[in-house]
Amino acid sequence: MEYFFIIIGAIFVNNIILAQFLGICPFLGVSSKVGTSVGMGAAVTFVMAIASIAAYLLQYYVLIPLGIGFMQTIVFILVIASLVQMVEIILKKVSPPLYQALGVFLPLITTNCAVLGVAILLVQKEFNMLESVVFSISNAIGFTLAIVLFAGLREKLELEDLPKAMRGVPVALVTAGILAMAFMGFSGLV
Repeated sequence: MEYFFIIIGAIFVNNIILAQFLGICPFLGVSSKVGTSVGMGAAVTFVMAIASIAAYLLQYYVLIPLGIGFMQTIVFILVIASLVQMVEIILKKVSPPLYQALGVFLPLITTNCAVLGVAILLVQKEFNMLESVVFSISNAIGFTLAIVLFAGLREKLELEDLPKAMRGVPVALVTAGILAMAFMGFSGLV
């Protein structure tokens, strides 16, 4: 039952984008098309899952035993940067169209505070290895859900006749705010 609460809490209640406001840059930048958003969500899911395992192992088997826990943030950033480079190389070979569509936002996963935030949160919450993986994958699913929903809404709004002053960024920000408020309805679940 504990894993169920971790999953529901990470995806809906404490959504990394809509409740904790981490990962806003790719949320706003990559969410103009659903296909691109799904690709970004998959890339972030892969990076978050592997980063959580690496963060857990480094924290409890290297940093704490050596008494250098203060290096946590720097070490986690280096691990995340390495993983993103790996994802970038793989995407370039496997799916060149997705690689082109993600463009500059793929390397920005390195600085995506959602990935770093999840790595730090799983250590702060003192999760074991399995809980850490479940927590990070659930957060990645929440990230993907938010970005895909937002992309779908943005695609739909492009077809609407909006006042000139509301087109583009203004309607995107209003839509993001409404989506965040909608997710607040889940706050009583866990």
